[in-house]
Amino acid sequence: MALTTERDLSPGELRVLVAVERERGFSAAARELGLTQSAVSHAMRGIERKLGVVLFERGRAGARPTPAGERAVGHARRVLQLLDVLAREAREAETGVVAGPLRIAAFRSAALHLLPPALRLLTTRHDGIQPRVRVVRDLGAGTPGEVAAGRADLAIATIGDRSPVPDGMVGGTLLREPYAMVSPAGHPAPRALPLVDWAENCSSYTREWWDAQDWLPAPTVETEDEGGVLTLVGNGDGMAIMPVFSLRELGEPGGRAANIEVTDLGPNRPSRAIGYVTTPELAASQAVRALIRALRDTAGRLVE
Repeated sequence: MALTTERDLSPGELRVLVAVERERGFSAAARELGLTQSAVSHAMRGIERKLGVVLFERGRAGARPTPAGERAVGHARRVLQLLDVLAREAREAETGVVAGPLRIAAFRSAALHLLPPALRLLTTRHDGIQPRVRVVRDLGAGTPGEVAAGRADLAIATIGDRSPVPDGMVGGTLLREPYAMVSPAGHPAPRALPLVDWAENCSSYTREWWDAQDWLPAPTVETEDEGGVLTLVGNGDGMAIMPVFSLRELGEPGGRAANIEVTDLGPNRPSRAIGYVTTPELAASQAVRALIRALRDTAGRLVE
C-alpha cells in the first residue's frame, strides 16, 4: 500500500502555506523559510493544484488568502501543531520528561492575574516546559479563535451558556468570577454617576441581571480597556460594573485604591465563568494536561 498519494501535502508544503499567509507575500515567506521566491511560488502552485482551488490572490500589495485559503491555512497550522505534539510526546515517552514550547492565548485580566501563578506552578513541576503567552482581546473569535487557527495550544476564555465551548473543541470551567461596582471613593451618590464601560466587558454573561437593574443607565463612556475604566472612575468621572480580577491591581503598589471604592453587589450579583479551551488532540498531550492541572490548582486558591 502506498504511504502517500499525489494529493497529499507534505509538512514542507504546509509550512510554505502558513508562511505565505503570515507574511502576506511570497518574497517575505521565502526569506523566513530560507528558500528562494521561485521555490515558494513553485510550491504554492503545487499546493493549489493538489487541492484544486486558488488559495491566494496575487497582486502588487502581496498575497492575500481567499476564503478557501483562510480555511486551508487554519487546517495547516493544526496539522503542523499535531506533528509537533507527535514528536514531543514520543520524546516524553522515551525520557519521561515533559518539555518544549507551550503556546497560551489569554484575555488581559486572566493574563495578568490567573496565568502568572499558574505558570510558576507549572514550571516548578516541569521546568522543561517553555510557556509562550499571547494576550488577545476578548472580542469576536477571542482566545478560542487562536486555538482554532493553530496559533495557540490552549486558550483561557470566558465560557458559559451564552458563549459555549466552540464546536470541535473541548474545555472546562476553572472558576466563577463575580462582578462588583466601582465608584469614586467617598462619592455621596455613586449610582447617579455616568456608567463607564469597555468593549471587552462581558455584559452578555450578566445580561439578565443588567436588564433587571432600573438604576443602571446605558454606558455613556467607553474606554479601550479596564485600565481606562479605573482611571476614569478614580478621577471621579463615572462608576462601573467590573469583574473582580480587573480590580486586583487596586491593591498593588502604586494602585488606585485610595481613589476608588469597591461595592459588593449582593447575593444575586452577576458572575462569569472563566475556563480553558483546547482541541481534543491537544487535550491528550502531557504538556497541555499539566497546564490544565496547574490552572485548576491555581484557580482553587484564587477563589478560597
